[in-house]
Order: sequence, then C-alpha cells, then structure tokens
Amino acid sequence: MRPGDHRTHLVENQPPPLAGADLLACDPALTGAVAREGAEEALPALRQLAALVTSAEAREHARLANTHSPVLHTHDRYGHRVDEVEFHPSWHWLVRTSVGWGLHGAPWVAEPGTGAHVARAAGFYLMSQLEPGHGCPISMTYAAVPALRHDPQLAARYEAGLRSTTYEFGLAEPSTKAGLLAGMSMTEKQGGSDVRAGTTTATVTSDGTYRLVGHKWFTSAPMNDLFLTLAQAPAGLTCFVLPRVLPDGTRNAIRLQRLKDKLGNRSNASAEIEYTGATGWRLGDEGRGVQTIIEMVSMTRLDCVLGSAALTRAALTEAAHHVAHRGAFGTRLADAPLMQTVIADLALESEAATALAIRLAGAVDREERTLLRLALPAAKYLVCKRAPAVVAEALECLGGNGYVEDSGLPLLYREAPLNSIWEGSGSVTALDVLRAVTREPESVDAVFAEIEAASGRDTWFDRGVRELRTELRGREERRARRLAEMLALCLQGSLLLRHAPDEVARAFVASRFLPDGPWRTSGTLPAEAQADALVARVTP
Repeated sequence: MRPGDHRTHLVENQPPPLAGADLLACDPALTGAVAREGAEEALPALRQLAALVTSAEAREHARLANTHSPVLHTHDRYGHRVDEVEFHPSWHWLVRTSVGWGLHGAPWVAEPGTGAHVARAAGFYLMSQLEPGHGCPISMTYAAVPALRHDPQLAARYEAGLRSTTYEFGLAEPSTKAGLLAGMSMTEKQGGSDVRAGTTTATVTSDGTYRLVGHKWFTSAPMNDLFLTLAQAPAGLTCFVLPRVLPDGTRNAIRLQRLKDKLGNRSNASAEIEYTGATGWRLGDEGRGVQTIIEMVSMTRLDCVLGSAALTRAALTEAAHHVAHRGAFGTRLADAPLMQTVIADLALESEAATALAIRLAGAVDREERTLLRLALPAAKYLVCKRAPAVVAEALECLGGNGYVEDSGLPLLYREAPLNSIWEGSGSVTALDVLRAVTREPESVDAVFAEIEAASGRDTWFDRGVRELRTELRGREERRARRLAEMLALCLQGSLLLRHAPDEVARAFVASRFLPDGPWRTSGTLPAEAQADALVARVTP
C-alpha cells in the first residue's frame, strides 16, 4: 500500500462457502436410520444426491427459483382464457431433478419391505434442504398413487405417468405425456380444515362423469396434470379426479382466479381456482370422500414431517458451519461453552426429528398401518411445531449475518411454519391424535410397543412413559395438544435410546424428560450433557 491508501474491505473472520460440504458425513442420524429401516443399499446413491444438493449449481437454482416467483396468466393477448402459471427455469430444474431421482410416485412400484419408501424419504429430506417449495408437487404426486388405487380403472389410466421419472411440463392430455404430476384441492374459504363444510357441487351426467361447480381456496401447484378434489354429490361429500386436459384434448373447466401472496414457499404457486362445470371422475363411493382421500392426506403428512426435519437440519448445518469458522471475544464460537450448548441442543432436535421421520417412512414401506394411524399425526404435530423455533435459534447463531437474505436463513424461517399448517394445523392434527386414541385403540397398542422397546434404559424416560399413560386415560379435548406432544416425544426418546450414541440419547432424555423440563429455549441443556461431542457430530 502506498502512503495515504486506506484498506477497508479486508474480509476476515467469515466462514467459507458451504458449497461442496458432505451432508451425509455430518448427518449420522440420517444414514443410521436409512440403514436401520431397510434401505442401506441406497446410501451410495444418496451420497451422489447429497453432493448434488450442496453443489454451487444447485444452490444457485434454489436461489433463483425463490427470487423469481411464479406469475399467473389468466388470458392471452386476444382475450382467450389460458390459465397458465409461468415459472423460472430454475423451478423446472428443481422439479426435474426430484422427479428424475424418483422422489415422487416411483416407490409405489416396489414390493413392501424393500426399502424403496425409506430411500425416497431420505432423498426428499435432502432435496428439501436445498429448496423446500418444489417439494409440494413432488409430495402430492407421491401421495396420490395409493388414493387412486381405490379405482383400478383410474389407477390404470394415470399411475404409470405418476411413477415415471420423466418430467414433462405443459398442458397436454395425460396419456400423451411421458410423465405426470398430481395435486389435491380440498379446502374452501368457508371451511378450511373443515372439508365437510365445502359447497362445491358435483352432478352426475349420462356418461357417468360428474360436473363440478365451486370455488377452492387453496390449490397448490395448479399446473399439475390432474387433481384429487372433494365435492358434494347427491349422497354426500365425494372424492373426484379432475385432469386439466380431457381425453378429447379440450381443456377442463378449471379456472385459476389468483395466486396466493404467501409468507414463504415463494417458489411454488398456490392458487384459488373455480370449477365452472369441470368434468370429474368419481374416486370411491359417493359420500365417502374423506375416507377415500385420507390415504393421500396421510402420505402428505409424512412429507410434512420429513420437510420439517429437513428445514431443521438445513438450519442446523448453517449454524454449525458458521460457528466452526467464526471467532468472537478471543475464541472460536464453536468452542465457547454457551454457543456450544445452543448448537448441541439444536442438534438433539434435529437428530430426534430425523430418526422419527425415517422410522415413519419405514412403517410405510412395511405397511405398518396401525402404527402410522397414531404415530404419524403425533409426529407431524411436534416436529412441525418445533421447526420455526429451531430455525429462529439457528438464525440467531449467525447474528446479523443470519438476518440478511444472502445467508439463506430468512428463506428457511419463512418456510418453517408451513408444514404445521398444511394438511391440518396444530389443533386439527392434535384432535386427530385424540380421535385415533378413542376410536382405534389398536393404534395405541402399536405405538406403545414401539415406545416400550426402550423400557428400562433410562429411569426418567420410563417416568415419562408412565405420565403418557396417565394422560391417555383422560382423553380431554382441551389437552389434545399435550397428548400429541407427549406421544411424539416418547417415540423420539425411544428411538434415540435404542439407536443413538449414549451422549445423544442421555442429553435428549435429560433435557426433555426431567421434571423441570423441557425448557422451551435452546441452550439450556443440563450441565452433564457432552455438548462438544454433539456439536462435532453434526458440523459439516
């Protein structure tokens, strides 16, 4: 430097870019669960996907897809209805990648117990860490296949396209396309989660199809090829399949009224739509709409758990990476006892969420329907509820750097509440837990068999299980949230006590099951927790 020069932009004490980090090496909770649930052979392929997820190219596509939100075009220049949504090319890259990896309907062709759904769940978890918004059409397509199987003819018409690993965007008759995506359209402005309050009507025609008229309040990914929807038929609420293009090549009467201006999930389009005499094919019996579509709801609930576990893990990765390379007050942040305890607590939350999510995927793979009936809504309640708090704590670990868009944490923070709302907000999900406990006692037995597999390993955990049994006897609606939380917490504790390293399991139980816990802010672990080991386990 010459005399008088002033250097003001020497960049020091900043972490290096995360691009190229090994996501599987710092996530033993995921790799262990995948192997345990029967998909160990998928780990080499998952390593390839994890490398793609952290590549600079993939991260740039994720950024661009959220910078350039979808745009609705209702009419062309001449005034004709087109009802098209325009997406940035990076959105198509993301969806094409997930479809190409079979993260949508592909697993349904495999035999039960082969690990296909576990491998798919792990892949969905990895891609959701990259960009969560595009996971919506992927998840709905995955969930549509078992629902479609209620009608062999409709399944024969659409299932091969829904399982195809080819992504073909655009409006065309489904049988002419190399690959299909499915959506669902249930809620209405007067009902929300109370789908039985819907006013959309379905009138049978002479050829056996139905004409649907009504307004749907939330239809995500409206450019998908077909939709499962609910409408009031003569015998009551009924499920229907509506393709966007009819077999004769004409457009179905599905009108896109507007796109929602959402808090997060900005890369994905969510629309209000109108059926103005749209043609639908009945799926299942008239009056049995909820029972027919419930399998789709269950599978999207699984992806809510996976998606929230992924957001938790993505936020943890950013925070752990930052403190590993950032110094303050004369020490590396990762070595500062209080910061170490905060990261360790976030790591426990992530490990428990991941272990439970992959266990549920294993239950889908092995068709453990009785376990899923209760464990799935309980897990959705707790894991999705915890995600916003975890992401907020992770953001704070970066301080002001975490509050700016470049860090990626604001995107995760805006996304974090979504999964708790989708497919039933917190109270709706908790009431479903209570309904399962009351009406399907065999589901309680299945969940307790899972929980009590860890009996005798920790006295505080055993005490928590006894408290859960006491809570179950009450079955009070006003305590449904407490019941859902206790069920999920005991499932997580059981999994970690049986399968996680001792320092993970003991710290989780000590911070979640002792009489004076769990504390609701991170970084309040008991003194005996081995925070340094927990941090090292999850740092990229």
